[in-house]
Amino acid sequence: MPYMPPRPASGVASALRAMVFAAALLSLSGCGGGDVPADAARPVLVAQPVSREAGDDAFAGEVRAREESPLAFRVGGNLVERRVDIGDRVEKGQVLAILDGDDYAARARAARAQLAAAEAELSRARADQARVAKLGEDRLVSRSAIDAQNAAATAAQGQVTAARAELDVANNQADYTQLRAPADGVIAARQAEAGQVVAAGQAIFTLAVDGPREVAFAVPEGAIEQVKPGMAVEVSLWSAPGKRWPGTIREVSPAADPASRTFAARVAVDAATDAVELGQSARVYLDRSGGEALTVPMAALLEVDGTPSVYVVDPVSSKLERRTVGVGRYGASRVAITGGLAPDEWVVAAGGHLLRDGQVVAPVDRDNRPVRPGATGADSAPATRVPAQER
Repeated sequence: MPYMPPRPASGVASALRAMVFAAALLSLSGCGGGDVPADAARPVLVAQPVSREAGDDAFAGEVRAREESPLAFRVGGNLVERRVDIGDRVEKGQVLAILDGDDYAARARAARAQLAAAEAELSRARADQARVAKLGEDRLVSRSAIDAQNAAATAAQGQVTAARAELDVANNQADYTQLRAPADGVIAARQAEAGQVVAAGQAIFTLAVDGPREVAFAVPEGAIEQVKPGMAVEVSLWSAPGKRWPGTIREVSPAADPASRTFAARVAVDAATDAVELGQSARVYLDRSGGEALTVPMAALLEVDGTPSVYVVDPVSSKLERRTVGVGRYGASRVAITGGLAPDEWVVAAGGHLLRDGQVVAPVDRDNRPVRPGATGADSAPATRVPAQER
């Protein structure tokens, strides 16, 4: 029988477990640095309401021509030559690309030969018509023979007319093998290369026609009710910061894009053509005044007993005050406050559901820098302009 060590008594085992537990508690206490006082100030993220001027809705866009024409051949074939590229300026009537036209030239020759045969048949029918008419005057042929010859001449004339129309179509198709610019402008896009077989109507180039410039931008579903054609806006370019041009929303798509779920919109810019270049990045600013002078982060808004409110940090005691506010339009990440807040106050920007009224807090900004709500100048973290995508 193998040797079995004696088990310790139950009292000794209990004592050992108690000693191990106590040692673990001491270790945890040493690592944690002691208990946190229950009344210690809790760090909270704060932000100041953004004024209307800084809170105008802004949408990213691109400068485009008002008239953008996809250019395509009216016949299909092999693209043998491409004479322009993206960015090239073209003039009306200039040849941009050429298809292989051998088949269309052969078709035109065949139509020309058919026309010659039809004209020869018409000449013979008219000569027969004249002879039969002469014999009819002498009463040497019947009236039905005269009518038959007149009908044959009329049919021959119809064959000539049809053959001439076929020739016109064949000549047009041969001419359609050359793609020409319909107006002066700039090649904005290229969709085909030489050697490619293209179908009739397939876009080869996109032509940005000279003329007024516009800004194309996308409107999210949350703002489509406030964006209407005819609304006055302002447009700025990334290449010209601080400068804005007046504009008017010209059109808004009635249906959302199935992929992005946004509505395409266009703004007519009141600026010189040379001041706004095609392809430049732009921003469209929508004026949202209407009494909505301030906005706060959406996460700052609480609903207590069905009443919208926010936590405001007292500038002297750093205590929280739950304040009822008036709520306006909701944006993508911010909400308009129509009353109950001043622009220089600091509100809790997030986590308000974990706080209570009168609680002492340690406010910090988004860079985790301490904020002194009652201080001014260098002692207080400056309010940061909110990017358009966060509004």
